[in-house]
Amino acid sequence: MCRKPNPSVVKKENEPVLSNGTKFVVSHPTGNTFVRALLEELTKSQQLEKFYTTIGSGLETNLFIKIICKRRGYSIPDDKISRQWIPELVRLLAKGDQSKKRNRADHSYLTVDKKVCSRLRKQGTQVLHAYEDGAYHSFKRARELGIQCSYELPIAHWATVRRLLAEEVERYPQWEPTLESTREPEEKLFRKEKEIRMANRIICPSHFVLDSIPDEIKQNTPCLVSPFGSPATEPFSRKMSSKASKSFKLLFVGSMSQRKGLADLFEAMKLLEKEPVTLSILGQPSLPMEFYRKQFSDFQYFPPCSNQKVREIMMNHDILVLPSIIEGRALVQQEALSCGLPIITTANAGGEDLIDEGMTGHIIPIRNPLKLVEKIVCLIDEKMKKAERVDLCQSKAKQYSWSLYARKIIDFNLYPSSKLDEIGY
Repeated sequence: MCRKPNPSVVKKENEPVLSNGTKFVVSHPTGNTFVRALLEELTKSQQLEKFYTTIGSGLETNLFIKIICKRRGYSIPDDKISRQWIPELVRLLAKGDQSKKRNRADHSYLTVDKKVCSRLRKQGTQVLHAYEDGAYHSFKRARELGIQCSYELPIAHWATVRRLLAEEVERYPQWEPTLESTREPEEKLFRKEKEIRMANRIICPSHFVLDSIPDEIKQNTPCLVSPFGSPATEPFSRKMSSKASKSFKLLFVGSMSQRKGLADLFEAMKLLEKEPVTLSILGQPSLPMEFYRKQFSDFQYFPPCSNQKVREIMMNHDILVLPSIIEGRALVQQEALSCGLPIITTANAGGEDLIDEGMTGHIIPIRNPLKLVEKIVCLIDEKMKKAERVDLCQSKAKQYSWSLYARKIIDFNLYPSSKLDEIGY
């Protein structure tokens, strides 16, 4: 799962010598599944110095903080968390259009970044691990102090995002309002570029993300592909619980945007009108529902819901369809496999390694409704028993664990550049 850095990468004179006792500071404004996995692994190995975020509660915290941080709990000691409440509370409580919401989110990221910058100290911290959009100021300070900068890029490099989405605007102008990344200010893009160029280590969730990074950066900075982990698989009795149906049930999960290829899926569904196929969509609309019904009216809609409810919906469908134009590594792919669903997706969704062609699903080119139709019909016509398909999908999902994802990131930061080739990175 790793791609070796360019042989020209050598140990820099000021590169810190690290060990298993290395202390990490982690910074992320909102937290998510992969941040939690890293924090838990660092806590287990007693390597977590501090976690900087906006809203969050740890273990054995007081009731007041638990109530406020109901959805942002972390399985780490509460005294390891440094919170920056106000900007995020303002963002969550305030009303406004999408532009204002994006600006408030950017402010939350920037506030946490600046707080980390002001709190970093040379003694006690050897590695700062931060994420795209939230590392500019803290990385500048870390480099001054000789602290290693570990950078996680969860989605493709901004230049690739901008290019691909600009092409989508030309293909489907009416979908442009769903492509928020096309409106990012130049100042924000400048910070992103500076962040990645200050990094001593770069971690990506997929080879698609790695390939999007400019060659001159990859030639001078060790890079690692560490795929996300999968959720636990469902018991056999539940995965077979959906009622028999004469129709083949497709499911799309994600934001209702052309970044996810939803317009292409609608075009494919129009071509499938004579086939026994139905479509369900689970996700957050970017525009009023009338817009989507105007593009293609015949789908069942599920609003965003709990993880457990998502899994129940998945187990009542036959295929996950995700014709994404650009992602990092869409977690929904492994969620679907863990529920026994095959996937039809693109390499740009970051899960190419999840697909055993024709067995756990199909990889299709981006922007190709005809190929999408072909693979859907393939799965409809094939004779493989459902139980056999479920076993194949769940076995694939089990190959990816969150502890392995996190451990690879930690170990990747412990070796000097000159040693990474020797140990297989």
